[in-house]
Amino acid sequence: MRKALIVGIDHYDQIPSLSGAVNDAYSVKVALERHADGTLNFAQPRLLTSTGPDSTVTRGDLREAVEELFRDDAEISLFYFSGHGYIDGAGGFLCASDCANGHDGLSLSDVMAFANSSPAKNKVIILDSCHSGVAGGSPVAAQVAEIKEGVTILTASTADQYAMETGGSGVFTSLLVDALNGAAANLVGEVTPGSVYAHIDQSLGNWAQRPVFKTNIKKFVSLRETKAPIDLASLQKLTVLFNEPTTQLQLDPSYEPERTGSEVASVPPPDPAKNADFAVLQELVKVNLVRPVGAPHMWHAAMEGKACELTVLGQHYWKLVEQDLI
Repeated sequence: MRKALIVGIDHYDQIPSLSGAVNDAYSVKVALERHADGTLNFAQPRLLTSTGPDSTVTRGDLREAVEELFRDDAEISLFYFSGHGYIDGAGGFLCASDCANGHDGLSLSDVMAFANSSPAKNKVIILDSCHSGVAGGSPVAAQVAEIKEGVTILTASTADQYAMETGGSGVFTSLLVDALNGAAANLVGEVTPGSVYAHIDQSLGNWAQRPVFKTNIKKFVSLRETKAPIDLASLQKLTVLFNEPTTQLQLDPSYEPERTGSEVASVPPPDPAKNADFAVLQELVKVNLVRPVGAPHMWHAAMEGKACELTVLGQHYWKLVEQDLI
């Protein structure tokens, strides 16, 4: 069972309202609900949104929903929040529609208490709100995170920063959705919290808001499966084509199926078996697992009788294939 609670609050009764939080919540729901192939991912995620006085999300509503999310022994329980955030000397808060000042919102210490005590195997908290980086912090030591095993926190900004909106959407959530839709996928198509953070962090300029990532896990869980950039069968041929991670595979013109017509008679004709291997090698080159040695392109390496080898990333995936981990 994979559970998700997705909250977007635009309307506030007494503090300034927002314009993009609800849009963000719907975008995250669409991204998480199904994998790229259409199969169910987070089935029937719970969506709480506030767009006006007739559709508010009160502090009581929010607290009850968060407590319920983390109550079960789920494979993964994911909480996403987009709305106002607040911080003071007592800690951070998520602002509900009925907040009057900020510290009357749902305290992040309550959210963390529910997550830390949850029997769910993986607890993921994603916050697109101002000052959200304070989540999971120790009340007595600012540089210490107090999160139990199985908990991951990803926030839009540090404790001291505001979370920016642009074009009717939060900057952080736009990148989050982009990551979930495949921009942060690994070579088998899995999107993990760590890869999402890396994508967001690399996409923001040095002077922009900085995302915060805190985790206490033994292994990353996949948040969504997307189309892999290379077929699994081609990936698994790494150990067939290369005997060892450091092997250089000697090429010759028979690997290359295309001819210019000006080749000398001594050039061997294309070999169908080698052509099939060469097609796989070119796929591996495209995802930075293989590179030609001493030649600008694989065509030149083959026609000039040179070699190709695994990149550092290619050696990593060779080992994963060898150990039956993919």
